[in-house]
Amino acid sequence: MTTSILAQQLRKAQHVVIFTGAGASAESGIPTFRDLLTGLWERFDPAQLATIEAFRADASLCWGWYEWRRQKAGQAQPNGAHLAIAEIAKHMPRLTVVTQNVDDLHERAGSRDVIHLHGSLHSPCCIDCGQPYTLPLTSDALPEDGSRIEPPRCNTCSGYVRPGVVWFGEMLPENAWRAGLAAAEECDVFLSIGTSGIVYPAAELPLRALGHGATVVHINPVRFEISGQEHFLQGPASVMMQSLLREAFGEHPDPQ
Repeated sequence: MTTSILAQQLRKAQHVVIFTGAGASAESGIPTFRDLLTGLWERFDPAQLATIEAFRADASLCWGWYEWRRQKAGQAQPNGAHLAIAEIAKHMPRLTVVTQNVDDLHERAGSRDVIHLHGSLHSPCCIDCGQPYTLPLTSDALPEDGSRIEPPRCNTCSGYVRPGVVWFGEMLPENAWRAGLAAAEECDVFLSIGTSGIVYPAAELPLRALGHGATVVHINPVRFEISGQEHFLQGPASVMMQSLLREAFGEHPDPQ
């Protein structure tokens, strides 16, 4: 499939799902999960900082790492892929963004009602009662040295506030997963961008879309194996999505 053929399908589509992974945010300077341990953070195994057991064992260390990650995400800017996705939505009867990313770059680019399958760095909650924590978090500059930061306390039960992301061993948020599945089953075009489709259960979504008759297209700079019923467009997310926007609707995303 070419971008021209996909552009034709977009113009006719009634419902498009855009499913993004780490590759969509990498072009904004947000490294993938296992690339995050730079500087003195390299002393730590991400798998040992991303479990509920790790948080309960050393809450200030885990909170310090996630605050550093949140700050890095906040410093990043939406790239051409995020902007193109938001612009394409303006031309579609219905477009649903489903992401595995825990940043807010889609929202800052203008996308609405984004489904976050793996939670968000910007939605902390109480580890004990689950109450969302809505007070402002610190915005002070954080050193990249594995610094410990004491987590806030819940206003309801005084438990520790934890990052609002899905940790190893945890289920995906039920409402987000249900919404993602429903969108995949209802769409007629499904674009999987910047994800190699190996992380389950999220990787089930393109298969579910395919099973319900949707055209499924993977966009990624590195080619990987797909079924004979799916399509592949090789290239960086920003380049491919801006090209698709121009060919489908003659538009350029507004710079931000």
